[in-house]
Amino acid sequence: MPTWPITTIKELLEPTLNHMGYELYSLDQSGQSGRTLRISIDHNEPITIEDCERVSRVAGPLLDRSKLIDGRYDLEVSSPGAERPLRSHQEYERFNGRRVNVHYRSGDSETVVEGQLVAVDSAGIAVQAPGARGRAPVIIHIAWEDVVAGRLAVAI
Repeated sequence: MPTWPITTIKELLEPTLNHMGYELYSLDQSGQSGRTLRISIDHNEPITIEDCERVSRVAGPLLDRSKLIDGRYDLEVSSPGAERPLRSHQEYERFNGRRVNVHYRSGDSETVVEGQLVAVDSAGIAVQAPGARGRAPVIIHIAWEDVVAGRLAVAI
C-alpha cells in the first residue's frame, strides 16, 4: 500500500475548501489497495450530493497538479454522516439541542448516555436522558475531562 503525505494534502486543500465555505472534516487514505483518498466535508447546512460534486471538481485538479499522489487514485468526497463524532467543544456547541450518544467516565468505570444535548459550557455538557422504567427524564451533567467520546445519534 502506498503512503501518501496526508498532512501536506490537507495543507493543500484546506484553504481552498475554506474559501468555498466548507470545513475539511477529515482526510484519509483507504481502500483495499490504499489508492482511495477520502475527503469528508462539513458546513452549517446539511451536506448535499451537489456539495460533494463541487468539492470533487475542485479538489481533483488541485491534487493532480500538486503531484502529491503518484499514479492513479480514487477520490471520494462525503459528509461526516448522520452519526458523526463530536470532536471539540465547538462541535458540541454547534449541535446543542440535538440527540447525542456520549461515553463518559463515572468513577472508576465508563458509561454511556443517549439523549438530548441540553447545555454546553466551559465546565462540560448536560444531556437529558429518558428516566428509568418510564419515569421523568433526568439531566446528566458531564465534565469535559470525563467525556471519553461523543457522537450525534439518530432516533429510529
